[in-house]
Amino acid sequence: MPGEAVTLQLGHYAGCVGAQWWGLQAAPGRGSPELRRSALLRTERALGGRERLTPRLVALELKGTEPWPRTWTGAPHRGTAGTGRCALGSAQVCFLSPRCSLQLPALQHVDGWGSTSHNGAFFLQEDNTSEGRGSPHTSVPGAAPDPSPLALSEEAPSGGGVRLWSDYLNVHLHPKSVYVIRQYMLDGECGCLEAFGQGESLLQDPGCLEELEDRLHFYVEECDYLQGFQVLCDLHNGFSGVGAKVTELLYDEYSGKGILTWGLTPGMSNLGDSQKNLYRVMNTALGIVHLCRHSSLLCPLSLSASLGLRPQPPVTFPYLNYDVSLNYQSSAVLAAALDTLTVPYRLSSSQGSMMHLAETLNFSGRKVAAAWASLPFPARHSCSLADVLCAHRQDVPWKLLVPWRERRVRSCFAQSVVLRGIGKESHVSSAGTQPPSLFHACESAEQTLQRYLHALFPGALSTAHVLQQPCHTLPPYPQFFSPLLTQQGFLQDKPPPSAAAVESIPVLAALQSSPVLHTLLTSLYRDIQKLNTRRFASFFSTGVEQDEFQEALEELRTLSQCYKAGLEASQSEDEADSD
Repeated sequence: MPGEAVTLQLGHYAGCVGAQWWGLQAAPGRGSPELRRSALLRTERALGGRERLTPRLVALELKGTEPWPRTWTGAPHRGTAGTGRCALGSAQVCFLSPRCSLQLPALQHVDGWGSTSHNGAFFLQEDNTSEGRGSPHTSVPGAAPDPSPLALSEEAPSGGGVRLWSDYLNVHLHPKSVYVIRQYMLDGECGCLEAFGQGESLLQDPGCLEELEDRLHFYVEECDYLQGFQVLCDLHNGFSGVGAKVTELLYDEYSGKGILTWGLTPGMSNLGDSQKNLYRVMNTALGIVHLCRHSSLLCPLSLSASLGLRPQPPVTFPYLNYDVSLNYQSSAVLAAALDTLTVPYRLSSSQGSMMHLAETLNFSGRKVAAAWASLPFPARHSCSLADVLCAHRQDVPWKLLVPWRERRVRSCFAQSVVLRGIGKESHVSSAGTQPPSLFHACESAEQTLQRYLHALFPGALSTAHVLQQPCHTLPPYPQFFSPLLTQQGFLQDKPPPSAAAVESIPVLAALQSSPVLHTLLTSLYRDIQKLNTRRFASFFSTGVEQDEFQEALEELRTLSQCYKAGLEASQSEDEADSD
């Protein structure tokens, strides 16, 4: 078995994506033998001696994002989503975020608890004189693992009122999971973590560094075999600098372990603020360069179509009706892709590790990967995989999740592709019948997908995995699906008379070493070259020197050249098609 991975979430949007991802991990039906839950989750003893799964997670956040009291002495009561306890005098107080107020009447009937409210927040106060109350339990900040799906779907069906990722976190977190950086605020006119240099400086503070190392050692030491680290990092703000220092620390202290970094950018980020928009572009460039230095592989992820200065329309999916301006919804799309892209090193049947996945893509200096996803994969319940692929002989029905204006790409150097949620029993043609295509003649789903990939990407190194387990989409996952989808996420000709919630979807996703990255990185380099960076003294006053910045830009340009080979062939194919 490849072993366990430790996950780091660096920044608020990284927390949004992470919260959705952990929700997918905890969804009912995730006990499938195809995936090892222990790869990302740890088992701990909970209330009453029962066991529960919690993420092996270290999350760095800013002041103003923590939804729970600072001092914890007890675990949230089962069934109270978004709750926690803190010491207050001789009693225990259970805090409920405002979104949980609909559950208050039920909680008031729990023995030994009374209720009150203050400034829109609700509290349940524990009476320590009640019989049967024991001493406080081990602290576990986070939400209860089993919130009511009905309550969640009725309270925040669209996510318009959701601000913090903890509002939809539905798993318990260990006390060592969240570290709040109190030098900076999440929102406000000042005191925000805006620049790369500010983030770098944070990890040079001995106190902050000691807190991070302590949390890492806690999780690493309980692993039987550590295969590496997943780093979810905001690229657009000062957390890009935090990520640069964190990956350097991991590279130095855990030599030989995989470091798979996901650089995250919201779909709409500071487009109306010229200074923040410029900061975003410079943070992104510095982040990509520095994260590449010490990561085994870096994949920028965003539903924005541009990393540069000029805004582009966001990525659209034919069967999703999501609002890109809501982090709650955009993060859910990326989380479903992330949950699928990371399958290769979580498989029960495979010896493939995180480092192995990275090494299949990062050769020849290509340490940046592009992500593609089909959410959901456009299949009908009665159709075989071969039937579906035959309908898409010219182009794979997926969308690019790397910020770049979309066009068809016919080449890649290497790719890791995962298809999930398609029943394997319906893939092969019936015995004695003439197969209508070469795809129908394949003996397995993996072989069918491999043949399809070879036909569309000849010469590329392609690995393929097919899982029966779909991506589960029960609450708190948003219900932003087309009415043309069944409960299992398959296509139907017309909406049913009474719509039912989509409980799962098939997903196709890929990590590619692709020529599109040449255009992406070159465009980012050129955008910054046009700027007079000396005008932005405030950005450079945070610790980044002008010479260091120019050196990073040259490194970005050099990195882009690694993807130039093959680009001309891809462009000539597109031009021939247009003729």
